[in-house]
Amino acid sequence: MTLHKLLPVGLFTALYMLIATPFALAHQNTEFLFYIGIVILFAVIIVFIDRKVHFSQGLLWALSLWGLMHMLGGLLEIPESWPHAGEHAVLYSWWIIPGYIKYDNPTHAYGFAVATWVCWEALKGGYPNIKPTLGILALCAFAGMGLGALNEVIEFAATLMIPGTNVGGYINTGWDLVANLIGSLMTVLLIALFTKDSANAHD
Repeated sequence: MTLHKLLPVGLFTALYMLIATPFALAHQNTEFLFYIGIVILFAVIIVFIDRKVHFSQGLLWALSLWGLMHMLGGLLEIPESWPHAGEHAVLYSWWIIPGYIKYDNPTHAYGFAVATWVCWEALKGGYPNIKPTLGILALCAFAGMGLGALNEVIEFAATLMIPGTNVGGYINTGWDLVANLIGSLMTVLLIALFTKDSANAHD
């Protein structure tokens, strides 16, 4: 059953990673070769955890989509005429709304909304009778934001090891964390609204 669940999303993820890797190599994009390795590592971790807690198929597809958004963000070039931040004209630098929203911002919000969902399903897998109480939802939100902070540590490590990264400075990191917060809060709100028996949950 687990293999049947993992196979489609695994093949889809492997396909875009197999496309992204030679593309990054051809463009000598050392930064994204590093991130590809990180994505593969986290994919292995998710598969290992899934054996214990049995993530839903929807969550696995959401994680795969996040990986695809990340690969496209760093590798897909945009026209120089499009408004973008910094010297790298790639999707991550694209100002969707100039001066306000970059592609990077909704990607962070989505990604750590999904990370918070991972935390909730991991808790549900370990404790099937757990209810979405205020305390449990706060724990999931804080855990999702903690994973977001881990992402910033990984990006910081990239800046130390790889010259000329497209990570951005302190302001960019701050907005990343804000987007992570928004994504985590959106997820716990949806869990509270749509999880069975949530209306009767008590601390």
